[in-house]
Amino acid sequence: MPPIEEHPLQPFLPCNARLLMLGSFPPPRERWCMEFFYPNPQNDMWRLWGWIYFGDKNYFFDTATKKFRLHLLRPFLETVGVALYDTAQAVRRLKGNAQDAHLEVVRATDIKRLTQQLPILQAIAVTGQKAADTIIHQLCNDPLEAKKLQSELKIGHWVQVSNLRLWRMPSSSRSYPLALEKKAEYYKAMLLHEGMLTIS
Repeated sequence: MPPIEEHPLQPFLPCNARLLMLGSFPPPRERWCMEFFYPNPQNDMWRLWGWIYFGDKNYFFDTATKKFRLHLLRPFLETVGVALYDTAQAVRRLKGNAQDAHLEVVRATDIKRLTQQLPILQAIAVTGQKAADTIIHQLCNDPLEAKKLQSELKIGHWVQVSNLRLWRMPSSSRSYPLALEKKAEYYKAMLLHEGMLTIS
């Protein structure tokens, strides 16, 4: 049986965060290019944000070193008001990768405790179905209501869970079959809805 792996990062929780982004769990460390969330240079999360806010998918990525520019990324997220963590605190990698289908969640993150540390939080965005299911079951006390919300939550849309909007966003993994520009449209619509982006 694969060993239990504890989450290697502390939550990133700026006090002004209005949006909490939650994935499932980081990839194996050999795929990291920085000590932060979405560290795999093949993952397009930070290219999406660069494209949306700066019109440059490589704004946060140094193509020469093939590393993300963490010195730009952290202050940007703090300014915009974005918190980051994952829905699993401990996992087993059943096939040695980070795909949701091959992750066994040993201990889920206490989402309620996490949200209590963010005083002006208004929305949570998840980037996978496993993450969405985990959150709905934690924040919704009624199993029938939880099942209803799961069926209603479609990619690019949100449902009300407790006093928060829960968004289901497309995965930023390149294995998810959608062009970066199309993914960016979903993220841009969410950010506009949450008042975190303005069109000049």
